Amino acid sequence: MQGELASHSYPIAPSTVWEILQAAGIAPAPQRSGPTWRQFLTAQAHGIIAADFLHIDTISLKRLYALVFIEHGTRRLHLAGVTAHPASQWTVRQARNLAMTLGCRMDSLRFFIRDRDGQYTRSFDAVFEADDVEILLSPSRAPRANAICERVVGTLRRELLDGILVCNEAHADAALTEYIRHYNGHRPHQSRQQLAPDSDQAPTLATVTDLHTHRI
Repeated sequence: MQGELASHSYPIAPSTVWEILQAAGIAPAPQRSGPTWRQFLTAQAHGIIAADFLHIDTISLKRLYALVFIEHGTRRLHLAGVTAHPASQWTVRQARNLAMTLGCRMDSLRFFIRDRDGQYTRSFDAVFEADDVEILLSPSRAPRANAICERVVGTLRRELLDGILVCNEAHADAALTEYIRHYNGHRPHQSRQQLAPDSDQAPTLATVTDLHTHRI
């Protein structure tokens, strides 16, 4: 008899499950009382840094990979490096270089968001954990969990990479470095009231010179 009952399944409506849990005093998902992911990112923006890879195809059909980091609070963008072989050792080295570049600013960071790519090893995470930065892994196939970094990757494609032919690693590195200099120093950001990442005040109106009369 028990075997016969076990071999049959009976569909139960979600409302029935909810009533049973309510009667037993069990909340379906206690975590729902906390902040949403978006609220968390907004509240902790000044302590968050995120990373992502983007691929670049050269004119010889060789695929390159660039590792970029972005600070949520200031939207400051960092190019870690460009390589054709993003091995784990290379990735760890870029993380160490970033930590040295940030210097004392690492003390203000509390969270590091990354996906579950195999290039991010335990040694890579240890670079950030050494400065008490907590690693937050985004869920698989959930680009919105790392939306700011995904968005800047799209910006790099639309405003730079889609408009040039990349020859090799050195060319890609030089082009990205030059664009990121513009991005951090001059490109306005809506989330920062149209300020560039490296700017603390709005730009003043440029003085226009009459080239014919040399008058201002």
